[in-house]
Amino acid sequence: MSSKFKLRLALILCCVMLTSIFAGCGGQKAADEPGNEAPAEVIKLGFLGALTGSVANYGIPGKKGMEMAIEEINANGGILGYQVEGVYDDNKGETTDISAIAKKYITRDKVVAMVGDPCTGLTKVAGKIAQDNEIVIISAGATGTGVVEIGDYVFRNTLLDAFAAPAVVDWMINERGWKNIAVITSLNNGYSTALTPVFKDAIEAEGGKIVLDESINDEETDFTAQVTKLKNAGADVLVFTGYYTEAALIMNEVQKQNFDMVLVGGDGLYGQDLAALGQSAVEEKVIFYCGFSSDQPSDETAVFLEAYRTKFGEDPDMFSAQYYDAVYILKKAMEDANSVDPKVFKGEMAKLTDYPGVSGSTTFRADREPIKSPVCLITIIDGQFALLEKIPVNAE
Repeated sequence: MSSKFKLRLALILCCVMLTSIFAGCGGQKAADEPGNEAPAEVIKLGFLGALTGSVANYGIPGKKGMEMAIEEINANGGILGYQVEGVYDDNKGETTDISAIAKKYITRDKVVAMVGDPCTGLTKVAGKIAQDNEIVIISAGATGTGVVEIGDYVFRNTLLDAFAAPAVVDWMINERGWKNIAVITSLNNGYSTALTPVFKDAIEAEGGKIVLDESINDEETDFTAQVTKLKNAGADVLVFTGYYTEAALIMNEVQKQNFDMVLVGGDGLYGQDLAALGQSAVEEKVIFYCGFSSDQPSDETAVFLEAYRTKFGEDPDMFSAQYYDAVYILKKAMEDANSVDPKVFKGEMAKLTDYPGVSGSTTFRADREPIKSPVCLITIIDGQFALLEKIPVNAE
């Protein structure tokens, strides 16, 4: 070997050694070195709800409840070692938007579950997409029929109209003596058209009499004709099965026509704009049912109320509570299944029994329908929602 070749070889070896040294100093540290832990793996949950538009009063507090639950879970170690990330897109309460968002969550964001929507019609759209793609969805508000029937990846954790409305009608007729009942339905609102027959069947079963059967459409603003008919119908009470905006406008017209009437409805009336739009016309004149009240809280609910008020500076409502519970129900299912694969944990989720959530106790029946009790009757006092009464649910 020549001396010139030996010199060249030595130079090459020195360069290799120097490169290794600099790589060790300036490159990535070994995984077991202090301060260089590998990043935690993440699972994603997709939020379904409106943050703008006509039903944003449901989605905005729901998002807050979901965010709070995820923050708490991550602060306590996550789920099976995974940190949880929420993905929050605004579906604006529109079917085309929720369809696009659900597909994005599944194909691009790779969520393991979706939480929402509060509206029955929107949940059905997203539920079909979830079922077809084998992703769990749990609605934190959909109360109408035909939701869990979509398939075994579809759940909900809300008080069902099928149980709540008959309980409320029994209270109306047998406790309040309101036997002559007017009914107004919003014909372009799927929630309303599904709820009306539930109320009508319960009224007939309890021996009540429907003295007026009228209709409106969402986004109409002039209800003079319907309220004039109501004034002359001899009704003891009005059952309105639509949403809070139209309820407030109807009661404004009742006040304008100067007669006394109480409006009773479902949890579609649960929106802060009801009081803002209706003001004195709705004070102690509107009663709706739901599965949550911040009054008379359980121990679990009291802790939630304090944390929520501290974080957001306001009281939670039914939607914030039910989104919060939905995240924790998903957590329990994953931990019980020891898996974050929806194909695996959906089976454990279906077994949920007497879950002590902040929105009440929840059990899933064999058909995955939730049983929640009691029914909270809510009215408005001084511009705020207030518990009027709690009544039991007959889930037989």
